[in-house]
Amino acid sequence: MRLIGQLISFAVLLLSQTPTFGSIDDAYLAELIAKSRQLRLAEKPEWLKLVHYVPNLISPGVHGMVDGPEFYNAPDGKSNPQSELEATLASFYSDTEESDKQQNPQCLFLARYVWLDEQLAFDPQRLPRRVCKRYQQWYGGLNPSGLTLIFASAYLNNPSSMYGHPLLRVDAKDQDDHTRLLAYAITFAANTNEADGIAFVVKGLFGGYPGVFSIMPYYLKVREYSNLENRDLWEYQMNLNPKEVDRVLRHTWELGSTWYQYFFFDENCAYHLLGLLQVARPELDLTGQFRWWLIPTDSVRSITGQKDMVKKVVYRPSNATVLGHRMKGLSEQERRLARDLSMKRISVGDPVLRMLPVNREAAVLETSQDYVSYRRALGKNDVADPAGLAHELLAARSRLDAVAQTPEIPVPEVHPDQGHGSSRIDFGTGRKGDQSFQELRARATYHDIMDAEGGYARGAQTEFFSLAFRHYDSGNTQDSGSTRVEKFTPINILSLTPRDDFFESMSWNLSAGWQRVRAARGSEPLAFALDGGAGGSWSNGNSTALWYTLLDGSSRFNSDLVKGYALGAGASIGGLFDPGPRWRVHGYARGMRYFLGQRDLPLTLGLEQRVSLGRNLALRLDIARNRELERTYNSGLMSMLFYF
Repeated sequence: MRLIGQLISFAVLLLSQTPTFGSIDDAYLAELIAKSRQLRLAEKPEWLKLVHYVPNLISPGVHGMVDGPEFYNAPDGKSNPQSELEATLASFYSDTEESDKQQNPQCLFLARYVWLDEQLAFDPQRLPRRVCKRYQQWYGGLNPSGLTLIFASAYLNNPSSMYGHPLLRVDAKDQDDHTRLLAYAITFAANTNEADGIAFVVKGLFGGYPGVFSIMPYYLKVREYSNLENRDLWEYQMNLNPKEVDRVLRHTWELGSTWYQYFFFDENCAYHLLGLLQVARPELDLTGQFRWWLIPTDSVRSITGQKDMVKKVVYRPSNATVLGHRMKGLSEQERRLARDLSMKRISVGDPVLRMLPVNREAAVLETSQDYVSYRRALGKNDVADPAGLAHELLAARSRLDAVAQTPEIPVPEVHPDQGHGSSRIDFGTGRKGDQSFQELRARATYHDIMDAEGGYARGAQTEFFSLAFRHYDSGNTQDSGSTRVEKFTPINILSLTPRDDFFESMSWNLSAGWQRVRAARGSEPLAFALDGGAGGSWSNGNSTALWYTLLDGSSRFNSDLVKGYALGAGASIGGLFDPGPRWRVHGYARGMRYFLGQRDLPLTLGLEQRVSLGRNLALRLDIARNRELERTYNSGLMSMLFYF
């Protein structure tokens, strides 16, 4: 169906927008085509990257990743690089005049034109060159001197950004570190207004949206990420020379007029930004290793793993990060004053505030003003005239003879590209009741709360496509000597964002998949499970501990269950502790009451421990006391974890 739709779209395009051709020098065009075949240009990596060809997964040959039919000049250009190259050469004879609504093919496919000219040395007398005024104006407005890869850290409350998000900043020649906000940013994203709903994930899994490149002022993205979504930004300034920068920008211009089908796991923002960047250097192959899925952090690793590709890394903390460090520097009394000021419970002339040393009064006022700005950015209207309150706090601060109390924000020791690999394989051995077993577990992506936290968002768990097999040793139970699927979880998300007097974040979880459950007849069928919940979490001052409590809902579906299902509700409590930099402990208790279908009161008391042995190697021990259908048993599992 997708192929038929593309052929129809291409036919409509040919009928409605086929460019008119002037006097074609047939002899010279034949010479160019013959020379291109002699040089085998259609097989060169530069051409394959410019038209975004990738090898077919099963059949021989290649196919183009771009789905917009206007991107191809030949009817079979999506699957025939040679045919597309020859049709592109022919299109350069078009006499289409540039306007606000159309471009001459030499300008529309400017990166292809420049590269083919470099390879074939066009004779301007026999193939006149067009002036591309729109591109020149666009390029002049950018005034480029370099490119910087920007990575916005993960944000679980937006399904489109739960893995983080990359974009490219075009650094202008007359800008410095203080004026970078005036630069422009190149982004790739799904063209949709549903980025905040579960519909985005569902449609994104199956290519339900067009993905497009766009360019916009960088300060708008900073406002969105840093101010509104409270995401730290990482800047990877790339070591590209002017010619390489120009190649990327010419190709950006080409891609701005077309579209891709957007797929959440593979053809996403990270993949297509890599596809754009790899045209800078012919020897780069940034996308070849990502045929099945690509996580934004892996795209950053792909860039930093290239020799001489990155020359500088800059960390930009979000407003929430800065505010959090401000609060850590306040005493309990000062925190209360800052909170009351920002909520207009007291005035700037309050005697308790005025009795503080001048530098501490300044710190309280600055924190209050930052908190008011933070709430305004989120759209909260919990005080009357927040703009007036912000001005009042700034005016009071300006009257104090004290230096700025802005805290020094330490750069995280582990950059996003330096964390553990996003895929994982576990090999373990354990015991369930009186039965021993061996377990093999594989996870496609990306991170759970027991993994090492460096480079990832604290308290965030995002796992997709986790699959576990178990082989039970010989014994007296029905599982003796068997190997079975123990659990398959396509989606498992947990967000533990600590709450305090200033941040009132909600913690939540969502999990869907198949897992073994105990049925009334003693069997353990593989039942479909859908679980979710919400609650709160809290952290100590130095972030070595985090406690949480969640109210949960649970459902199980399998024909072996009484009435074929079980519906229930319950609660979970737990705590994460880091006794050392490589050691994490998680203690928890989970209780549920299934009151519809198969009734039960299951309870689990567990303790999990992980010790990191290296960046991509860890040892994990899980033990638990379980109760299901009045059967009580112990379980334990020791695993070696390999990340890649």
